[in-house]
Parts: sequence; C-alpha cells; structure tokens
Amino acid sequence: MLHLGPIAFLNPWILAALVGLPLLWWLLRVTPPAPRRQSFPALRLLLGLTPPEETPARTPWWLLLLRLLALSLIIIGLAQPLLNPSARLGGSGPLVLVIDDSWGAARNWSQRISAAQDLLDQAERANRPVILLTTAPSELDEPMASSGHLTANEARRRLQGLAPKPWPADRLAARAAVESIDVPATAEVVWLSDGLQDGPGEALAETLAELGRLTVLRDGSDALARLVLPPNNEAKGLTVAVKRASPRSESLATVTALGDDGALIGRGLVTFAEGERVAETLIELPIELRNRIARLTLEGESQVGAVLLLDERWRRRPVGIITSAAQEQRQPLLSEVHYLDRALHPFTELRRGEVGELLKRDLAVLIQPDSSQISDQDKTAIEDWVERGGLLLRFAGPQLAEAGGDDLLPVMLRGGGRILGGVMTWDSPAQLAPFERNSPFEGLTLPNDVSIRSQVLAEPSLELADKTWARLSDGTPLVTADPRGEGWVVLVHTTANTLWSDLALSGLYVDLLRRMVAVSQGIQGESGGELALPPLQILDGFGRLRAPPPTVLAAEPAVFDEALIGPQHPPGYYGGVGQRRALNLVDLNPPLEPLTKVPASATIASYSKSAESDLKPWLLLAATLLLLLDLVIALGYRGLIRRSLGHGTAALLIVALVPFAEPWAQTTLASDDAFAMDATLQTRLAYVLTGDPSVDRASKEGLTGLSRVLQRRTSVEAGPPMAVDLERDELAFFPLLYWPVTTTQPSLSQSARDRVNRYLSHGGTILFDQRQPGAGIQFLGQTSDQSQALQRLAEGIDIPPLTPVPPDHVITKSFYLMQDFPGRYSGGPLWIGATEGRVNDGVTSVLIGSNDWASAWAVNELGRPAYAVVPGGERQRELAYRVGVNLVMYALTGNYKADQVHVPFILERLGQ
Repeated sequence: MLHLGPIAFLNPWILAALVGLPLLWWLLRVTPPAPRRQSFPALRLLLGLTPPEETPARTPWWLLLLRLLALSLIIIGLAQPLLNPSARLGGSGPLVLVIDDSWGAARNWSQRISAAQDLLDQAERANRPVILLTTAPSELDEPMASSGHLTANEARRRLQGLAPKPWPADRLAARAAVESIDVPATAEVVWLSDGLQDGPGEALAETLAELGRLTVLRDGSDALARLVLPPNNEAKGLTVAVKRASPRSESLATVTALGDDGALIGRGLVTFAEGERVAETLIELPIELRNRIARLTLEGESQVGAVLLLDERWRRRPVGIITSAAQEQRQPLLSEVHYLDRALHPFTELRRGEVGELLKRDLAVLIQPDSSQISDQDKTAIEDWVERGGLLLRFAGPQLAEAGGDDLLPVMLRGGGRILGGVMTWDSPAQLAPFERNSPFEGLTLPNDVSIRSQVLAEPSLELADKTWARLSDGTPLVTADPRGEGWVVLVHTTANTLWSDLALSGLYVDLLRRMVAVSQGIQGESGGELALPPLQILDGFGRLRAPPPTVLAAEPAVFDEALIGPQHPPGYYGGVGQRRALNLVDLNPPLEPLTKVPASATIASYSKSAESDLKPWLLLAATLLLLLDLVIALGYRGLIRRSLGHGTAALLIVALVPFAEPWAQTTLASDDAFAMDATLQTRLAYVLTGDPSVDRASKEGLTGLSRVLQRRTSVEAGPPMAVDLERDELAFFPLLYWPVTTTQPSLSQSARDRVNRYLSHGGTILFDQRQPGAGIQFLGQTSDQSQALQRLAEGIDIPPLTPVPPDHVITKSFYLMQDFPGRYSGGPLWIGATEGRVNDGVTSVLIGSNDWASAWAVNELGRPAYAVVPGGERQRELAYRVGVNLVMYALTGNYKADQVHVPFILERLGQ
C-alpha cells in the first residue's frame, strides 16, 4: 500500500500505466476527428475555382486533454485510492486482536465490532495473519485459548459469531492464554477493552505489551456501562439507585419499571451531579402496581448490568390486621396491634379494619390478634379467602385459651392456658428451641433473652410434628401451621404483645413475621432452602430474557449466597413459574472503575467511526462522464446529433450513468423509489421521526397496533407503518400522519414547512400529540413545555383556528359512536381546525391533543400491550383503539358520515 499524504493506494502498481500517457498523447494528437459529410451544389459551381493550400486535420487540444484526463482517472481509480486511510496498525508482524466480550462491552458492541472489522481490513491489505483472543469465559466453560494464526477472512467469520457474555471477563485466564502466544517482536497488539478496570486488567496489559506494540481502545467516561442497584421498597414507592463508572460530568439516566409482559409500569429520572457516582430516583406507585414489577431497566442501554430482575423479595405484601376503632383506643401503646404495626411496617403494606373491609382488597396475610372478635359471617368469608390462597395468622391469648379453639386453627387446643413461671407453678419461663430444617424459620438466630411465660397447648396427635414450625426448649409447639386449599392457617401459641412473652420485644419477632409473610406468597426464606432451582429464563449480554441453553445448570443455594455467576449460572430467573428466584449481575458486585492502568508504552485510543473513504467508485464515475461527453462531442463533429435526437441522447446518458453512480444512486434515486413503492403498494399510516429513539419506537409500535385493529375490525387493509423525515420524504402517500411532539425535536427548515403545507392543502391529515396529560395548546395561551415545543415546530405551518371537537362532529361517528378521546391518558380534549365553507370539502386537516394515543395503541413483538394505560386500564385502551379507528376512517372518508342519509341509522343505534 502506497501512502501519499491523506490518500493511500491499495494497488499502487497500476499507477505505472500513467507513464504511457505521453504515448497516448501522441496517438490521439495525430488521429484526426472523423470526417464530416457535406452536400455540395452542382459541379458547375466548382468551375474556375483554384484549390487552396490544405494542411492535415488534427484533434483539438482541449478534446485531447479531456480524453487524457478520463484515462488518468480510470488508471488512478483502478489503483483503488483511499482517503484518510486508517493507520492503527504498525509493524509488519501478525495482528494480535484481544477483545473483551464481557458484560461491560455490550453497551457499544456495534462500535467494537466495527473497529475490529476495520483492523481486519487493514491486516488483509498488508497480508498479515491474525490471532484472536476473547477474555470472557465461553458458554461451554472451556479453557481459554487463542485462535492461532488465521487469515483476515477466517478472523472475520469468527468475529461475526461473537456476542457479549452476561458475566465479567476473566483477565487472569486471558493473561495465561496470552503468555502461550508465540509471535515476533514486530507484532501489532490491539486490545478492544470494555473500558472497565479490575485488578488483573493491569497485569493483562503488561503481558500484551511484551508481545509487541500495544494499542488499547476504550470508551469515553460517558459511554461506559452503568449498573442498576437493588431497590428499596418504601412506603411511597420504589427507590432505585444507579451506579456509573466515572463521576466526571453531569449526566441523566431513565429507569423504567416493566411487568412480566414487558408493559411499562413506571418511570423515574436519575440525575448525576458532577463528582457523583451513585444517584437514585423514587418511582411512586401504589402497592398493587409496585408488586407487578418484574424488572428494572435503564432506558436506551442494552447490557445486562442495566437490567435488574425482581422476585418476591422486593415486593411489599399487603397485610391486614383485624381491629376496630374502639379496640385501638384502649391502651394503644400496649395493644397487640401496636406491636404488630411496628414489626410489619418496614416491609409490608399494612392495613387495619374489620374483616369485611379488609377482604374487599387483595391481601397476602390476614392477622387476627387475640383481642379481635369476629362473627360467624366473617369466619365464613375468611375460610373462603384462605381456600383461594390467603394466609391467616392468629395469635393466642386469654380469650382463645378460654374459648378452647374453633375451626380456624391449624391444631386442636387444650382448654385453658399453660403458665410457665409464677407463684403457683414449679415451671420457669421457657426458651425457644433451634428451628428445624423443614421450618420456614430455618437459619434465624435465636436470642438469649427471649422467654415465653404463657402459651396455649396443642392436643397431641400424629400430625402435630408435621404442623409445627417452631418449638420451645421443652418440645411444646410455639408456632403451628396447616395448609387449607391453596392457603395456610398459622397460629402463634402466645400473644402478639408482651402479656405472655418477651418475643414482641426482640428482633426475632420481626424476622418471624417476615418469613411468614414470605410463605404467604409461596416463596422460601432467605436461605433459599436446600433444593437446587432449575433455570427458568436467563439474560444474555444485551440484557434480553431468553430460554436457557442446555449448558446452564440448576442453581444451588450457594449460587445465590455467593453470587457464583458464570457460564453455568448466568443471570436470570431460577425455579418455577410460581416460585422463582432472581440472580442478577449486580449481586456479584462487579468492578465499575474506568480503565486507566496501562503500561506507559501503550497507546490509548477511543472507539471512533473510521473516516476512511474509497475513492474508486467516484473516480470511475467521473471518467465515465468524461468519456460520454467525448462521445457526444465526436457525434457533433460528424453531424450526427440533431435536435430531434436530444431527448434520446439525454436518456442514453442517464441510463449509462446508473451502473457507475452506485453510491449516489443508493442514497437518492433508489431510496426515493423504494420509499414511494413501499408507501403506495399498501395503505400505510405514518409517523414523524423526532430523533428520540424511545418516542419513535413508541410511535412505530402504536401505529402497528392500530393497523392490526383496522385489519380486524374494518375493511382497511393497512400495512406496517412507515417513518417519515419531514426534511426529506414525500408526505402525499399517507392519509394520516401521526406527529408526536417532543421538546428536543429541532425546528423545521423552510423546505420542510413547504412540504407540510403542501400536504395539508392537498387533503392530508396530521394528528399532533403532545403525549402529556394537561399539556394544553400554546395557540390558546397555555405556556407548558410541550405547548411551547408545539408552537415552535408549527411555526410557518398553515394551522387554522382551533376548537374542541363538537359533539356532533363527524369524528364522533365516523365508525364508532363516542364523545371522549382517551389515549394512554384521559381527560385531555381533542382540538380540530375550524373549517370554513367548502375548503377540503369541510374536512379539517389538523388535529391536536395530549393523551398519548400511540402508547395506548402500542404492542410489542408478541402482540401484547407495551405500555400501561391510566387510570382506566384495559377498558380505556379499548376506547383508545376506537379513537384511532375513527381518526383513520375520518382521514380516509372525510365528511361521508355527515351525510343526512345516515342520521336515521345513527339515531336507531342510539336508541332514540
């Protein structure tokens, strides 16, 4: 390869043909142009004429230069010149390419692959062998080793099969593999790092520098991977913290809370201040929505560290305590309810009230203190609730001891209570016995200062041992439980306050209640039990859930306790559908520091798009144009070009240019033709590109969902929606244009405004959606951010005066009969342009609202709703679909339904 400043030639030997240009000059110079045929008058007109002295005709000098220039361009183009060729490779030996394919490399994986391909292209030009080495353990958990000497094509094929792993790199094993590589000192070593520093990373860099000249590619501090930390479940909502590698500058991150079906449940904005590595946000949600959250993700970041799977441990279970207002007024600080409230409040959603009131809402646990009395009707209701999966937790006391028990107990009781310690007894207060292995309380530490002074005794039976969860030191049961249908009935054989024991004053009291609340949801305690949990779903390096491959093994309790994450136990869900345990990358506490410790001899560079350009197509295109021009000139000299042939010659010129203008044709004519064909072969809805990936994705998913509804319910055969760029694309193909308004969308150029105005004047319809409840409209004096953005974007667009949709407008009856226009949100009005006279046949061309219709219509790849709809739920989503159908039918049929002939049928449907 020959370098001449910013230009390099891949085939410099072809440039030797330029030496022959003087010979071509001589040949072209002595070759006259073709003779021109001329009709003369009669021969008699030539009589008496003396022939003048003549000289041989020669090619004009300007035409000669034109031909030489065309030939020079062909020669230079065949030498394949490159503008700004990449120059990362040095030396002359093999290329050793070390690639971090760990979790931290997933965020900008496409840039890493592009940089690796660029390096392989350079190695191929220099005919240099390539040695590949990846630093993350493979899925098969095989010993790490380099690839050996490969050609650039073989390395390129291997590169295409690489994907980031959902676990950290093993740089100690990578260093051992590097030490076994035998290359000359002229080798070039490039490390495509994930940008994160760990202890073995410095040793790996030093070993790589010993092989040859080392170049380390890494991301900038703002592009490094980030981690979602385990959340805190608080009273108001979920507090989520995000950790980043570098605290150098201010930055933002958006945390989204998703359900099992991928539906959006909540969102929070995380703001990193200068010098801050950890920032948090509060996602305020009611307990019912909070318990539906399955995972937390960082919006716009595709890597496993940006996904946190949640299981039952992060759910605040609703717990009800049976009580009454009169009961709480009697010595409130000594009552059982007070002790239960203080113990349960940190980790549950606590509710108080009578049985009928409590069971109106979903409950995980219903607690009946001894002082609470229930009626026979309440007992029936509780029995039905327990059969459906609830857990009834009862505490003993004087009233239960006197009554002797009932049907809502796990065991039969002896009459009266047992007193341990006192004036009239020889017994002393009893201590607790260690918890057995089959007990939900296994693993809890027993305090030495807890004593039980009184309890109710269970009648001995064969099943008593199986129903006992906790015992006293003398073997008598303290906590018994019995399954009933899908639920449980649990009895604590002492009081919930300090009347009979010191249990309510200890930390063990809180732990016991926490474990019992956990049992109500069908999960094990924090110890995880003794059984291995099979893999249910795993996360790949990009943070996507998928089915586990055969190489993934069942997870023992130690896997969760010690975070043994790797090829055999990747992050994901383990267990069953009804009882699963989440294993997250953050449990491993991976290092999150920028990579800075590299040898002084190493070169540090960033991942950047190559500025290399191949000039060959453009040079050959220019040469072709010059040769075609030479052809036209030659035809002119011969008199073969007439005015009638002008159009044919131009057509011939265009046809001849198409094959040689491939780069230009692909970006202009071909793309325009393809866009027009796609837009016209089927009826398609369109949305305006805003530049915000999340908004554009929601628009596409929303119009996809609406198109499917149109196909099922109407005669409209709508194809997949299309995205339009107002600065470039033609709008006339689309009946309805959905325009989401964002504050970051740039203002339109004059050509874009003209294109939009032309679309509106020819019958097109635009739906402006401010996507924010109560955003208002700037045209009516509102001043919200969304309305200001709408005013800025609509500047120069011919928008008529606006008015709310009248009750009798065609939109309210174009397909469905409706008066409100809800979307993801409800309550915001729909504004239309007030039409006058017969402009566009009385059909408005502009509609403006703020209910975020696209998010309500949006469906994911499985056809399920992608976003939550508030406050009306699925009924509101159905109404939103009806709004979309009416808008499309209005855009397609105009004022058709305004015809008076339809009034009787509409009145009949209304029942009037």
